[in-house]
Formats: sequence, C-alpha cells, structure tokens
Amino acid sequence: MNTLLDYPLPSLIRYSAKNNLKPVTFICRAATASDVGLMGDFNGWNSLANPMKRQADGAWRLELLLCHGHHQYLFLVDGEPTLDPSAYGTARNGKNEKVSLVAVS
Repeated sequence: MNTLLDYPLPSLIRYSAKNNLKPVTFICRAATASDVGLMGDFNGWNSLANPMKRQADGAWRLELLLCHGHHQYLFLVDGEPTLDPSAYGTARNGKNEKVSLVAVS
C-alpha cells in the first residue's frame, strides 16, 4: 500500500485557483475623512488590519493580494461602515447587513 511519503513532493501540490493570489486595488472616495480602513472576509472583519492611504486627490487607496472568488468587504470611514459605490455588487453578511462584493479571477 502506498503512503503519501511514497510520492514525490510535486505530486502532492495540486493547482488550485484558490491558491493563486491576485492584486486587487480598493479606492474609497472620502476626501473629508480623517481615517479610512478596509475590513472584509479576507481579514476576519478586522477594522484595524488594513488601513488605507490618502492620495493627493483626496481618495483613499489600498492594494491587497486576494485569492480567486467573491469577497465581502466594507470601508470604515471615520469609524462608520460604508458600502463601496464602485463595488462589483452587494450581498448580505451573516448579520443580514449589506456589504460590498469584489470578484477576483
């Protein structure tokens, strides 16, 4: 009987779109905000995990590497959860609250 140790390592590593990370740019247009962050299913909805950087035009920007699929997220603008008007779409989270969607392929 063969065990996993009988096979060379490359045969154990299978291709999966879930393992491929793609850069995704998030832009939040909140010129008067003093603080903007990004929270979503990709960071455990941690409001402090992904602070965004203010750009010269007043927008806030952040680039993250995300795996294939649909991801739910919200901007946190001065402490207020905010939908992204430029999102792929919207969905409902586990608390039945509206959240933004981004599709990564």
